[in-house]
Amino acid sequence: MARAAVPAVATAAGAAYLAALLALDHAATYPEQLALGAFTWCVLAAVLTRVPSERRAQALGVVLFATVGEVTGSLIWGVYSYRLHNLPLFVPPAHGLVYLTGLALATAVARHARVLVAAAAVAAATWGLLGLTVLPRRDVAGAVGVPLLLVFLWRGSNRSIYAAVFLVVASLEFYGTAIGTWRWARELPGLGIPDGNPPSGVASGYVWFDVMALLTAPLAVAFVRRRTGQKSESEASGAPRCARPSSVIVRPRGVR
Repeated sequence: MARAAVPAVATAAGAAYLAALLALDHAATYPEQLALGAFTWCVLAAVLTRVPSERRAQALGVVLFATVGEVTGSLIWGVYSYRLHNLPLFVPPAHGLVYLTGLALATAVARHARVLVAAAAVAAATWGLLGLTVLPRRDVAGAVGVPLLLVFLWRGSNRSIYAAVFLVVASLEFYGTAIGTWRWARELPGLGIPDGNPPSGVASGYVWFDVMALLTAPLAVAFVRRRTGQKSESEASGAPRCARPSSVIVRPRGVR
């Protein structure tokens, strides 16, 4: 019972920290924002020391791919902008915490994975349709991303992780835009396609970061182990190689 409660506690702690972080940034000066960023990096580093190496590589991969997306989408393209028109120092590590929070949520409700995936799919599809019909800001750009998210939820090998990350991201997007931490442009710059604030398909981008991280993490871990001569966890414990298939690296136990 106590062991089963750990993912639920991790989910609540991650969500609470991310919500508090956005609330503090809402009125922070630039030096205070730098302090929030430094502290968030420390929080991520502390959390990563408590997770297996494969999961650590996944979270760092999300940080890497998401940061590239942030620089491209915000600073270069201008699809959205942060309050101080910069890329806050806390954003890259926060992406890692978002992923780990979603992973904890997926683990906490692993027995109800199908319900989690179905809830995320219905929420995404409904959001996209509302953005095209009744929401105050027409959300064509966002709706384009919804089918991609639904494909991930339908055919992805880590569907419950994608669903959990979607729910975490959607909550943070509504909260962050509501308090003015960031805002999305009314139209995609240079294309003139109407966009929501937040857009319904924004989570598909986050899920894509997760997909890339899950695919590349095993390669990164294997490379580091070869360079350092470190044994894998199964080899170190003396377990037969066939006892830990490579799919475990991509799918945490109990999570589909």
